Amino acid sequence: MFDLLLALFLTLLLIIPVILLVLLIKLTSKGPILYWSERIGVNNELFNMPKFRTMLIDTPELPTHLLNDPERYLTTIGAFLRKTSLDEIPQLYSILIGDMSFVGPRPALYNQEDLKELRSKKGVHMLTPGLTGWAQVNGRDELSIEMKVHYDEEYLHQASLLLDLKIMFYTLFKVLKKEGIKH
Repeated sequence: MFDLLLALFLTLLLIIPVILLVLLIKLTSKGPILYWSERIGVNNELFNMPKFRTMLIDTPELPTHLLNDPERYLTTIGAFLRKTSLDEIPQLYSILIGDMSFVGPRPALYNQEDLKELRSKKGVHMLTPGLTGWAQVNGRDELSIEMKVHYDEEYLHQASLLLDLKIMFYTLFKVLKKEGIKH
């Protein structure tokens, strides 16, 4: 219920900024405004997660850290959207329909078998993926897969409303400081 109410509130609050971002994306690059990424959800079920498109339309479908020279694939405003995490706003839709929560492990790409396998071994696959999570506030893109799963497993065993609120506060702080973002 908390996720639903907060997602509805933020959707209403962000209508004007979203319209501006949509216009900027459309005016600065060819292709769709949204990028729908196939992700691994709760119990390893696949779902489609929207993001504002930050990469050129011919970019290989790989995690950014596996691309050779990922900067060359960014759109004109792609780096800005990623550094400010504004590209994540459309994920409010995924929260509204129940594919995601505000807090949980970040949903892996469908082809991140190593992450999927390790999360399954640790029981993390039972959690609903989140817009942010314990691993996100403890290093984000700078963490190895093993460390991400370590933090995800800690969250699995310690999850509570208080911890979720703490993670959301830390997320806001980290986003404002642009910490832990590689590309």
